[in-house]
Amino acid sequence: MARKLIFNIFRYNPQDPHSVPHTDTFDLEEAESMTLFIALTQLREEKDSSLQFDFCCRAGICGACAMMINGRPGLACHTLTKDLPDEITLMPLPIFKLIGDLSVDTGTWFRAMHEKVESWVHTSKSFDPQAEEERMDNALAEEIYELERCIECGCCVAGCGTANMRQDFVGAVAMNRIARFIMDPRDQRTEKEYFEVIGTDEGIFGCMGLLGCEDVCPKHLPLQDQLGILRRKMGWSAVKELFRFGK
Repeated sequence: MARKLIFNIFRYNPQDPHSVPHTDTFDLEEAESMTLFIALTQLREEKDSSLQFDFCCRAGICGACAMMINGRPGLACHTLTKDLPDEITLMPLPIFKLIGDLSVDTGTWFRAMHEKVESWVHTSKSFDPQAEEERMDNALAEEIYELERCIECGCCVAGCGTANMRQDFVGAVAMNRIARFIMDPRDQRTEKEYFEVIGTDEGIFGCMGLLGCEDVCPKHLPLQDQLGILRRKMGWSAVKELFRFGK
């Protein structure tokens, strides 16, 4: 016999002056291989057509359906209801601007983050569309690709203790981007220039090392390794700068 699932879902429309934050409770019969995305779609079609949540790919690629699932950030399309208890509480991701119910604006936050850490290849070379692409060692290309698998869902930001306390903290996703460009031989930034971007308490030295980011990353990126490497690099850069001024 199928389980009866109870959903406690956060509801609030900031565009409606009469709306107040609250939770609505819905029940639904569990189906085989049901994901939270399927459940939410069914609830919206059968129970309440005004329910707001984001989705796009339904395959864990776009990151749009990230939300707090029983207090833990995760993707609705990747979360099977069979792995959850009978009662499920869904909340929007913290930190990001709320659009309505479970829908948040991650795009504005990520755009600001990319601009802050200058998330692009810095080079003095002029682009020649007729030139052959620069060659790269396969092993290095695979290391860079591993970090490029980030889908910018916002789970790591929502699961970060520092980001939840400080709006100016760039988060593990930004450090992951910087780590990717440090690896890239096409990027001509110096160690000092990288330090100016993330060598502060808004960057790598603001990380408390709780590693909630890696725990909740749906793509299982090696954030712990990259944060450790960056902390050593930026720490050593600071020490070298102190000795340089001490001479």
